[in-house]
Amino acid sequence: MATLKVGGEVDAQCTRCKMNLAHTILAMVGPKIVRVRCNTCGGDHAFRGAAGVTDRPKAASTRAPRAASSTPRAEKVVISFDEQLAGKDIASAPKYSPKDTYKVDQVIHHPTFGVGLVTAVRGDKVDLTFRSDTKTLVHGRGGAPADKPAFSPPTTRQAGPADKPMAEPPPEEELAAETSLPSGD
Repeated sequence: MATLKVGGEVDAQCTRCKMNLAHTILAMVGPKIVRVRCNTCGGDHAFRGAAGVTDRPKAASTRAPRAASSTPRAEKVVISFDEQLAGKDIASAPKYSPKDTYKVDQVIHHPTFGVGLVTAVRGDKVDLTFRSDTKTLVHGRGGAPADKPAFSPPTTRQAGPADKPMAEPPPEEELAAETSLPSGD
């Protein structure tokens, strides 16, 4: 078999022609062909080997039997939501607030979802498990008031175009003198 390289030819299943035809290799990842162009219709597509030829492993029935492992597989244990909450103080659960900070195994009361259990903490996000679903919520967002931008009301002073500086308004004394000058007849 010839060595395969980009620009070389290979027989492949064309998705447009629905036949095994000659294709030009467009891209390879290591020794594996990933993209080809049909020499008949000119269509580009992912490489599909000739029909009936595959590089997948054989079915389990034709493989050699597996040796029994010495360690038995652990059974999956499903713990219900009520069992997870057993022994926890649900009555004193704090109400959820994005400003508060939470830790794993803490019980929270959410106004919409109800009672939940913190199962993971990731930076400023927590995973809360509720009876019906698991939700990702924010926490620890209650920065100091100085961190928040202060509100400044708009001024009544006229502003000009933002790209040009405005001239200083003349003092009130000069305005009064200009209005009282006699006209030259």
